[in-house]
Amino acid sequence: MADQPPKDGDGERDPFAEFDQMNGAGIVRDPYPTFAEMRRECPVLKGPLGDRFGLPLAEQSMPSHSGEYYTALSYEAVQQVLLDGETFSSSGYAPTVGMLMGHSILEMDEPEHGRYRALIQQAFSLKVMERWEHVIVAPIVDDLIDRFAARGRADLVHELTLPFPIQVIAAMLGLPEADLPQFHRWAVELISITVDIMRGIEASQKLRDYFAGILAVRRTEPREDVISVLAHAELDGQRLTDEEIFAFLRLLLPAGAETTYRSSSNLLLGLLSRPEQLAAVREDRGLMKRAIEEGLRWEPPLTGIARLVMRDTVVAGVPVPRGAVIGVSLGAANHDETRWEQPDTFDIFREPKPHMAFAYGAHTCLGMHLARMETRVMMNAVLDRLPGLRLDPAAADVHITGLGFRAPRQLPVVFDPR
Repeated sequence: MADQPPKDGDGERDPFAEFDQMNGAGIVRDPYPTFAEMRRECPVLKGPLGDRFGLPLAEQSMPSHSGEYYTALSYEAVQQVLLDGETFSSSGYAPTVGMLMGHSILEMDEPEHGRYRALIQQAFSLKVMERWEHVIVAPIVDDLIDRFAARGRADLVHELTLPFPIQVIAAMLGLPEADLPQFHRWAVELISITVDIMRGIEASQKLRDYFAGILAVRRTEPREDVISVLAHAELDGQRLTDEEIFAFLRLLLPAGAETTYRSSSNLLLGLLSRPEQLAAVREDRGLMKRAIEEGLRWEPPLTGIARLVMRDTVVAGVPVPRGAVIGVSLGAANHDETRWEQPDTFDIFREPKPHMAFAYGAHTCLGMHLARMETRVMMNAVLDRLPGLRLDPAAADVHITGLGFRAPRQLPVVFDPR
């Protein structure tokens, strides 16, 4: 029997723990052997992938018009689906995710998607990214490490990788630091719709009201933050409405904070579990890019997304009917043995190849450069400031867990205090 979600200090159910349990944390330890078994059966499986684990996955957040579900498992099948936005539509997210987020980039198809994305991208320019690295990300990471650097031990999940991305997002948005705990709670409640849909709707409205007050000020008094850029972004005379901005900001919370916390935690565990690779990166920071990409391939933080099939088609030789939902298993694609030798092994020295951790095609993750930058800054700070870093030998069975979203629940380490 699965553990009951723990309660927070006020005796209320903890939305962070509930979200993790909903996504298989503590229930699914390693889905990749099952993914491989299914992929060998067929590159496109009939039926939701989560059914093999007794859990819902991302495809079930999209209702099927025909009542049928399929899952693309091979790299080739996943690539085919994500490159063909006319046959495989993102619009199926509208009745579920759209109900909470508003009409966001997640559920848009072309040409609407391209126009909206071009406006949003103005908030993520290279110049802005460079400023964020030095003014926001590095100071936040250093402040968190300051709190435990002299102790000689820490839990890097709870003391570093979990708090730093949400703090970065809040600083990018120009939010008061005092609002962070409530802001983070609303963000998790927003995406926990299968646990409590009414609580998700309530969190969505609270976030909208919260952002509305800030946006109104930024329209007349812009600052150097994302909300100000979105408030004044323009392309060919088109500007973003308030509701479009609210939808993007709601989406930014889970997309920008949840996934970065998980991917950076997974990378750390991959390196800590292979001390010779950790030492290699410490000595040669030119390996950092390879390490980050291998971490993303080996354990993507989000293992699946979904598309609605708009016409009868064939995926990797398998007929798929109009009206079906096809789950796109990014995790299974990243472990396709026809593309990577020994794909279940973390190896920063393997031949670099593009992976699917940030999806593919027109809907490739808008924040992927931010996520990579955040992870690079965090990793360099850890290697510079925590000499002798290693897994705590007294800790038992440290591992990554989950199905839809994956990360270690804790990362106990010891190091030489300074």
